[in-house]
Amino acid sequence: MSTDGPTLNDESFAGGRPATGHSHSHGNGPSHSHPLTPGQHAHVHHKQPSSQPQAEPIERSSPSGAGHDFDLPALPDAVDIFDTTLRDGSQQEGLSLTVDDKLRVAEQLDHLGVTFIEGGWPGANPKDEEFFARAPSELVLARATLVAFGSTRRAGVKAEDDETLRHLVNARTEAVCIVAKSSEMHVVDALRTTLDEAVAMVADSVEFLRANDLRVFLDAEHFFDGYKANPEFTKRIVRAAEEAGAETLVLCDTNGGTLPFEVERIVADVLGDFETQVGVHFHNDSGCAVANSLAAVAMGATHVQGCVNGYGERAGNTDLSATIPDLSLKLRVDTIPADRLELLTPVSHHIAELVNMAPNPQQPFVGASVFAHKAGLHTSAIARRSDAYEHIAPELVGNGTRFVVSELAGRSTLAMKAAELGLELDSRAMTLVLDSLKKLEYEGYHFEVADGSLELLLRDSTGWEQDFFQLESYRVIADQGQRLSTEATVKMKVGDERIVATAEGNGPVNALDSALRAAIGARYPALSEVHLVDYRVRVLDSAKGTGSVTRVLIDSTNGDRTWTTIGVSENIIAASWQALSDSIVYGLLHAGAADGG
Repeated sequence: MSTDGPTLNDESFAGGRPATGHSHSHGNGPSHSHPLTPGQHAHVHHKQPSSQPQAEPIERSSPSGAGHDFDLPALPDAVDIFDTTLRDGSQQEGLSLTVDDKLRVAEQLDHLGVTFIEGGWPGANPKDEEFFARAPSELVLARATLVAFGSTRRAGVKAEDDETLRHLVNARTEAVCIVAKSSEMHVVDALRTTLDEAVAMVADSVEFLRANDLRVFLDAEHFFDGYKANPEFTKRIVRAAEEAGAETLVLCDTNGGTLPFEVERIVADVLGDFETQVGVHFHNDSGCAVANSLAAVAMGATHVQGCVNGYGERAGNTDLSATIPDLSLKLRVDTIPADRLELLTPVSHHIAELVNMAPNPQQPFVGASVFAHKAGLHTSAIARRSDAYEHIAPELVGNGTRFVVSELAGRSTLAMKAAELGLELDSRAMTLVLDSLKKLEYEGYHFEVADGSLELLLRDSTGWEQDFFQLESYRVIADQGQRLSTEATVKMKVGDERIVATAEGNGPVNALDSALRAAIGARYPALSEVHLVDYRVRVLDSAKGTGSVTRVLIDSTNGDRTWTTIGVSENIIAASWQALSDSIVYGLLHAGAADGG
């Protein structure tokens, strides 16, 4: 079947043959191979034939820090990971990618080591047309194979005359993925054609693309719903693709309503009838996309489609940021190369930044909060044994343990947080921090969600003072003339130099940010890498109306790490300045910019 990225064994595949081709078998079919593209290595899939009794459970060694050691059923050795962020993921409400964005996301996915990257639908819109035109010269993939997406020929149109198929050929990718209706209802009601014609559309399209020397994946749309209503017809669709030369039959849960027990039954039945590789594509409308993908692999599927961070229309697609570590660390099934697993968290966050979607802190494996522990029994237990409240070692996926501090924190929690930051707090400093925490959180601060401000508070308790800049004053003017404009002026000292800077913005926070950068940016070039990614305001006492105390949280990033800072005041601009200035200080501190560099 497919050309894949490097695996745990980068020199050879099963049988000791050199890695010059990709050899595997699916279902009851014979082993077969495809040549590998530059930079790729062999990737082997094996599964007990589904028509035979299951073998005794096999014991697989647990990766260091995975936290489990138990018997597993017979599973494939490896699964191909097919990311569709650039096509299906981009259909998420509020997510819009430029061509440059698409190229950079593809680079990150290749860096992570996914097997396939679906780039979009050539000919469907100008952006995808430009993407495939630029990709050959601007996108250098070391591990992944780029895939163009399209559909079968239209009803009543010859394959050689179909515009969509022509665009797929002209996209100049090694592989293509075409979608076909596999539900009787959709064929009759949506396509308004016959079942026989739907089958012929699949066969003709695959044959045409294979004749143009393209590797072909078939996305059987609405397969699971169609199977429940008319399993014979759904199988006719994928049978036509198999017989015409498709290398992977992808069963799609397009409406996202199928549950894991149904997936097991249906995938097992399909695997028993087909020799070609079977893959799956799940939507998350029932909250089961990851579980369904694991269930399908347990039955023998060796190709999983989804999106990093689970992007996609409605409730999204299978979240590959969870599926990959579940398969690799829990089930010991090869997905991306083992030395790439630790890139999951940074790549997840980098892609979130590229698509301009704030990362979900509770996202499994890669979220900022999923290995965070609050004061009390959890933190004391974690100090003794890390696996007491962590299902894997977070470093395996590039994440890390954090100790969250609030007014409930005890001395042991603060000591662990300080040690995490490399700080030593003596008894006096510890008492000072505890008293400050209680006082500030009573006023409305919330340090467990403001890690950046908390670190600065802890550093202050040791006698540290930031010397990047000292504020003298600031002023913000909002002018409602023919157009609304906001101007901010800051007066500050940087070293021995007094600086006055003025800037305009689309609002008071943006104007203050621009003025601050104008004042100190020349002294601290690292500031150009720091930018705001989210700004949130909460009214703490709504009974006071516009005079209420407000809490401002600002998320910032330098491309490698993301941090949150906080400000609280009855004056929303003062609260915003607190959070903004803390975010800049934190960014410069971790850029090593104390001496202006």
